[in-house]
Amino acid sequence: MTTPEEIPNTGAAPRCGFVALIGAPNAGKSTLINILVGAKVSIVSRKVQTTRSLVRGIATEGSAQIIFVDTPGIFAPKRRLDQAMVSSAWGGAGDADVVALLVDARKGIDDEVEAILEKLPLVTARKILVLNKIDTIEPPRLLQLTAELNQRAQFSDTFMISALRGHGVEKLKTALAEMMKKGPWLYPEDQISVAPLRMLAAEITREKIFERLHDELPYQSTVETVLWKDLPDGSARIEQTIYVMREGHKKIVIGEGGRTIKAIGQAARKDIAEAAEQNVHLFLFVKVRENWTEDPERYREMGLEFPHSPKPQSKRK
Repeated sequence: MTTPEEIPNTGAAPRCGFVALIGAPNAGKSTLINILVGAKVSIVSRKVQTTRSLVRGIATEGSAQIIFVDTPGIFAPKRRLDQAMVSSAWGGAGDADVVALLVDARKGIDDEVEAILEKLPLVTARKILVLNKIDTIEPPRLLQLTAELNQRAQFSDTFMISALRGHGVEKLKTALAEMMKKGPWLYPEDQISVAPLRMLAAEITREKIFERLHDELPYQSTVETVLWKDLPDGSARIEQTIYVMREGHKKIVIGEGGRTIKAIGQAARKDIAEAAEQNVHLFLFVKVRENWTEDPERYREMGLEFPHSPKPQSKRK
C-alpha cells in the first residue's frame, strides 16, 4: 500500500477505489479503459463479446488511484461461456465503489441496454451514466437520450464522451478521482494493470486473431500462454497455444503457407514487447479442442467461474 507521504507532488490525502465499466457489447468499454489508463490493458475488437474476464487497469489522477474494471459486455446468455461472462460482469459491478454504465449514443436504448437498466437497481454502488460516441449523433437526439436514460435509472452524474477521439475523457477521469474514498493506494504508482503479463500477452494475441479474421472465425477461440522464459540477453521466449473448435478453424488461423498465423504473430509480438518492455520471441501453436467451452480449466485460465448448470436455451414456439 502507498502512504500519504509517498504520493509525489500532491498536498491532498490519498484516495483509492474501484470503478466498474458495464454496458452492452461494443459500447466502447475497452477503448475507454485503455485511454483512461494510458496503455493497452484490455483488448479492442469490432467483434462483440471480446472481453471475457474482469480486466483491471490502474490510473492515477492527482492524489487518487482509480482501479478500473473492464467487464465483459452484458447480453442475453445462450451458452455456458456466455453465462460465465455475464455473471463476471455483474459480479464486477457488485464489488465496485462506482459503476459507470457506458451507452453507445448511436444505438441508444436497444434491447441489451434495456435489460441492463432493468437489473441496475440491484446494484447498490454509486451509478454514473457515460454516453459514448457522442460525435455520431445530432445534439437534439443526444439530449433526448440523456433525459430518457436519467428517467430510467438514478445516476448521480452524466458524462458525454468520445472514447475513440478522447473527447471528454479527461473530465470524466477527474470526476472519478474525486469520487474515490480517502484511503491508501492499493498498488505501486507505476503499476497499470492487475492482470499478469502472461494473461495480457494471451489477450493481445487473441485481439490480433480477431482483427485479421473478424468475419471468418467464430469468437469461440481462446489463447493461452504456456511458456514465458526470460533469456540471458534480457529478451523473453513466449509460447502460446491457440485453441479452436473445428479443424476447419485451424486451417483458417494458419492460412495458406502459414501466412496468416505469421502475420498474427508479428502483430502480437510488437504489442506484447511494448507491454512487457522487453524484446520477445513469440511462438504460436494451433490446437483443435472441440469442447473447450465445457472444460473448467479453460475458464480458470480466463479468470472466469465455470457455470456448472448452464441455463437451458429456450425452445422456439
